[in-house]
Amino acid sequence: MTAPQLDELDRQLIDILSRDARVSNRKIAADLGVTEGTVRGRIKRLQQDRLIAFTAITGFSLSNHAKLAFIGVQAEVGSVRTVARQIAEIPLVTGVMITMGQFNILAICVFDELENLVDFASDQILSIDGVHHVETSIAVKTLKYNPRVVRITEADHAADNGE
Repeated sequence: MTAPQLDELDRQLIDILSRDARVSNRKIAADLGVTEGTVRGRIKRLQQDRLIAFTAITGFSLSNHAKLAFIGVQAEVGSVRTVARQIAEIPLVTGVMITMGQFNILAICVFDELENLVDFASDQILSIDGVHHVETSIAVKTLKYNPRVVRITEADHAADNGE
């Protein structure tokens, strides 16, 4: 599968939407000097190509008890991608990254109870074939949180992820 091509108009459109996804197509069209139909068509194509998606992101302040947890995973070198995919399929996991350093996989989750995190890391992740070691860290205070950290800027990112 070839990666979809983004032109300058697509990039400008993504930039505007990444700052405020609620902006109207009419406003975007006026700012970019194109028709509202062009904006609507581009947005539809970008969504169909899975290059953009719209979602509501809740802040951590929504729950007084929710804690962000990071789970470092040491997996066999030859099975890192397979293990990472298996972890990513677990509904409780909100993010999975293949990393370099002490751990070769980092999983991110949000938990209300510490006991649930311990059970999850021990019973579900550590039991995956190829996993040697798991360590958890919990964010005890959030000083800065930017939900735009996953902002899409290039079509190559989707192709690299096998999407």
